Order: sequence, then structure tokens, then C-alpha cells
Amino acid sequence: MNVIFLTLSHVLSVSERGIYADLMRKFRDNGHKVYMVTSSERRFGIETSLRDTDGVNVLNVKTLNIQKTNVVEKGVGTLLIETQYKRAIQKHLKGVKFDLILYTTPPITLTNVVKYLKRKNPSAVTYLLLKDIFPQNAVDLGMFGADSLFYKYFRRTEKELYAISDYVGCMSPANADYLLRHNPSIDPATVEVAPNSLELVDMPPIDKNRLRGKYGLPTDRPVLIYGGNLGKPQGIDYIIRCLEDNKHRTDCHFLIVGNGTEYAKLQAWYEANQGQNVTVMQRLPKEDYDNLVRSCDVGLIFLDHRFTIPNYPSRLLSYLENKMPIIAATDVNTDIGTIAEANGYGLCCESRETADFTRCLNEMIASPERMCQMGERGFEFLKQNYVTDVTYGRIMAHMNT
Repeated sequence: MNVIFLTLSHVLSVSERGIYADLMRKFRDNGHKVYMVTSSERRFGIETSLRDTDGVNVLNVKTLNIQKTNVVEKGVGTLLIETQYKRAIQKHLKGVKFDLILYTTPPITLTNVVKYLKRKNPSAVTYLLLKDIFPQNAVDLGMFGADSLFYKYFRRTEKELYAISDYVGCMSPANADYLLRHNPSIDPATVEVAPNSLELVDMPPIDKNRLRGKYGLPTDRPVLIYGGNLGKPQGIDYIIRCLEDNKHRTDCHFLIVGNGTEYAKLQAWYEANQGQNVTVMQRLPKEDYDNLVRSCDVGLIFLDHRFTIPNYPSRLLSYLENKMPIIAATDVNTDIGTIAEANGYGLCCESRETADFTRCLNEMIASPERMCQMGERGFEFLKQNYVTDVTYGRIMAHMNT
């Protein structure tokens, strides 16, 4: 079976670890011929090219900067990506027939690319992996209004994307419920949970104390880590207020690793509060970051309280893989925290009052034994629900009917 996968993520090699590379390896390992079409933003300096990497054909398409950039370039780049992807496919994949067309959001502006592929491959199954509900998320964060021309244009495009998708795989039950509730034209039989997932691998042991020493982290107390994007969706002001309220504690340490449009605001606070129980550092190479996560004790998840859409950040996976319990401070619509509490691997609160976060923090670090038990439960939940076997199986079930 020939599979084409369209994503905005930058993937150079399928040997990299990540939710998309892991899933594509699963297809490859099951005998399918895989073509990945990925974005190479101009900051990477890579021209459009097709390469065979580890048995997967990767078509890197040069685009404008779309992530971690200013609003103007992000907007223009998002609008242009459809044309850029289509031209690259026409040039480099001409004549290839596909049986399965997979694609993710963001962006929603791949609609015409999917339509083009479907016209060329009328019997192919189209499957949307819904990772982002746009434009509503932008409305939630005040980027533009629900009555604006931007919203009306993107909402129409969003509906078209759903209409051409034979199936939609959502990240969580709340995600699926939201989609159906706000899009009654979608057949519920075509919507399912196909979660963010990873391939479990054997990892060599590490010296936690040595790793913590490398980054100047304490070895005598729990380290709570947040790793990933630091932009408006994470509610940086709330994160800063939580750190401010707990900066004098001696029973834990906070580690924030990442980058994004709001990083400078967090860095400014950090520089003004040097010597407290907080470490802030920019994004690390993936291997270094993965090892750093393994030296920590608790994973943190933050989402802006204004969200009406149920996000489900993929950073959860690295926490669970490393047997770390989580604290999720989020909006009330996502189920990432409630699922964690219901299955005994985390605590959650709304990201409005810092006292609620502090309550979760106090409860979490009160018992190292309980933290360890929660981490084990999270790892077991991961093995049952968030591995590539699950997502691959959900998708392939539609290819056998």
C-alpha cells in the first residue's frame, strides 16, 4: 500500500523520534511504501528536495517561517503552504498512486492539496489526524474575532477539510465530542480517537545526579519540568505567576525548557529572579532534552484558561514514557488533566488562580512514594493507549473494510 502523509512538522529523517516519525516507521515496518511531505521553513536553509531516508521517501518543501515567528510571516506562510506543497508533489511525486492520504492540522489550509490528491487517487482513503482546531483557538486567545473576515475565511476552509475527510482521528474523547458538537454535518461514524502516540524503545540507564549537575539542577529535591513551546497557548503570564508564588520554596525546583513567541517574557522574569528555585533554558537538541527529562520527577502541562477547544499536548508522552506523574494547569474544556486524575497518574487544576496550582504541587511532592506509584500508573496507561500500535490499528481498520 502507498501512503502519503502531509504535515507541517519539520522532519529530516524518519529515524528521529517523534509522534509523526514514529507512526510513519510503523507503516514502513508493516510493509507499506511511505511518502512524507514536510515543511522546511526558510530558517532551516533547506531547498525543496525528495530523499529516501531509512526506507521512507521524505519530500521537504521550502516554506516561509510558520512556527515560532511573527504573526505576519506566520499568516502569509500559512496561506502559501498549500500552493508550495501542491507544486512540490506535482514535481517530485508525479505518477505515484496512493491508497491512503494522511494529513494533520495544523494547518487547515492543505484542503486543496488533499482535494488534488483525491482527484488523482479516487479510491484512496482520506484520513485527518486532528491536532489543532483552528480558527477557534485563535479566537479563544483574542487573535481575531468570531465575526471577522479572517475567522469566516478560515472557518469555511476548516469545514471543507472535514468534508473531504473520509475519517477524522481525534486526540481524546473531549476532542472528538467538541468536533461533532460544533460540526453537525460530520457523520459521527467517521470520527474516532486516534491519539498522539509513540514507539516505546529500550533506553540505557542514566546517571541522574550527573545530568542534573551538568545543568546546574539540585539533586536533593524533586525537579518539576515543563518542556516545549512557550507561546500564547501556554498562558505564559499564569506560568510566571505560579513561579513567582513558589520561588522561595526549598522542597522542589522548577525547570522550564523551550522556545516560542513568549519566551522573552519568561526569560526577563527569570533574569530578574536569579538564585531562586527556578531554571529557565532555551530549547535543547532532542537527544539532550530527552535525557534531561529522564533526570526529572514531575511533568508540567500548561494551557491558557481561555481555551474553549480541548487541546491535548503531545509533551504528555515523554512524561509518561519516563514514569513521571503530571500536574496539568489548563482550561476546563480539555480532558488531559481529568484523564490523568481518573487513571491515577496526575493532578489537575484550572489555570486561573495560582493557589490551585500550588495546592496540586503540595499534594504531589508530599509523598515521594506516591509520586513513584503515579509514574508507574502513567507508564502502564501509555502502553495501553498511547503507543503507535494503537493509532496505526485505528487507521488501518478502515483500509480492511
